[in-house]
Amino acid sequence: MDIKAVHFVALTEEGGRLASRLAAGTGGVWHGMDGRMGALTPDLTFTSAVDHIRDLYLSGKPVVGICAAGILIRAVAGHLHDKWVEPPVLSISDDGKVVVPLLGGHHGGNDLATRLAAILETEPAITTAGDRRFGLALDAPPPPFALANPEQAKKVMAALIGGKDVQLHVDLPDDLSAVAAAWQDWLSPLSPTENAAAITLALTLKPADQIDADLVYHPRCLTLGLGASRDCPSDEMADLIASTCHQHGYAEAAVKGVYSVDLKADEQAILDAASARGTGLQVFTPERLEAETPRLAHPSEVVFAEIGCHGVAEAAALAGGGSLARLVIPKVKTDHATMALALDPSADFTPQDSRHPGRVMLVGIGPGQSQWRTPEATAMIASADELVGYGFYIDLLGPVAAGKPRRDFALGEEEARCRYALEEAGKGRDVAIICSGDAGIYAMGALVFELLGRDQDQGGVSDAARRVAVDTAPGISALQGAAARTGAILGHDFCTISLSDLLTPWEQIEKRIEAAGQGDFVIAFYNPV
Repeated sequence: MDIKAVHFVALTEEGGRLASRLAAGTGGVWHGMDGRMGALTPDLTFTSAVDHIRDLYLSGKPVVGICAAGILIRAVAGHLHDKWVEPPVLSISDDGKVVVPLLGGHHGGNDLATRLAAILETEPAITTAGDRRFGLALDAPPPPFALANPEQAKKVMAALIGGKDVQLHVDLPDDLSAVAAAWQDWLSPLSPTENAAAITLALTLKPADQIDADLVYHPRCLTLGLGASRDCPSDEMADLIASTCHQHGYAEAAVKGVYSVDLKADEQAILDAASARGTGLQVFTPERLEAETPRLAHPSEVVFAEIGCHGVAEAAALAGGGSLARLVIPKVKTDHATMALALDPSADFTPQDSRHPGRVMLVGIGPGQSQWRTPEATAMIASADELVGYGFYIDLLGPVAAGKPRRDFALGEEEARCRYALEEAGKGRDVAIICSGDAGIYAMGALVFELLGRDQDQGGVSDAARRVAVDTAPGISALQGAAARTGAILGHDFCTISLSDLLTPWEQIEKRIEAAGQGDFVIAFYNPV
């Protein structure tokens, strides 16, 4: 975990001094409660501690509260749902003598607590048994390792704490010897033995159901290259990957990345395959993939004539793995899908000449207050590389937008902001368009899709922008907010009518009002001025 991403939250002046010290010493950000910080100058201020902490947590940011643990618990309790993805939440007393990791202990929380305690010259109050006894967590292996059966980790750790011996079993190719050594070094505090009756921990590329061990770990060193004809069914791609990997004895959980050509950046079957593995998709230009031609098992002149490289699946897998990568499954294809698998012996190579497909996120933030903003919207804002929109709407986001690059547009520049977001996403960036209410109701959603639907010579966007993904987080619209505060007035058929004639002739607006009145609709009027 990057300690620079940590947000320190203080509620008192004494806590503010400590938060300021820790932020300065770690490169973090500190937040102080408005009116309580005396002469101190926080990076950000807030008025409601519970709301502020909740927003930080929902945006996925590690939170260190210089306050009572109960305040932090009340702030996030209603949003706990998956311990495997929760960001760290820590409590530190105002005097700096107590450091308690409350959440995310195995996702950086315990490590962060240890480092902060060292700065404060105290002991972290780490309560997880494995960390206390052995200094490691079996269900949170370091990169590049992944645990295939985390549901067994608690039982295994309990047995080890109870005195059971542990045996390590390595089943890897010779060129992964350095990876095997790193895994064994991580587990060395368990004092492995050769006792045949011991708990067995295995490191392998094989599927877990093909290995007899109590815990099965995979080194994430396989690169998956994918190709597809247009509109390939997602289930066809998924079935191809699953059946081929299992047939050749490779665990899908050992895949560290999914790769393809940039012309397929919007191919849903490929995007779904990457999403299913939690890796995201990385794409290369045809020119970059052509450089892999000497290493291909099945170069194709047909593919070269069509897109400018002699192969997609094999070339993408090799490019994703780097210069030392080797094909372990050459191209396999079905009617619409192709795949290949390569092994990267370095297990940590990150290709510098790839990029992930960009996306535009249409984010409806509701009427403005954070309580009425959905967790999905908050997560999209947190994941964005840049925020785009009317400046006032971005300002309303408060701590969720802290530190985010932003591009403000004035009222009347709606098409400019949508065009900018699409073109930036076409470069491989994730851009969030911030809208009040719901993005699809009198907001930017319709304009984004209108630009995507136009030909470029008719005022549309570039080919790269046309391939971006568009995701939408629904928001509470003004009509819903107003109705919720005044009763169940939208309990039956209703409609909305805008009285603005900037885009719609007034004569047409009049017809709509009359028709709605004749139909006895409840009418929500927008833009009444």
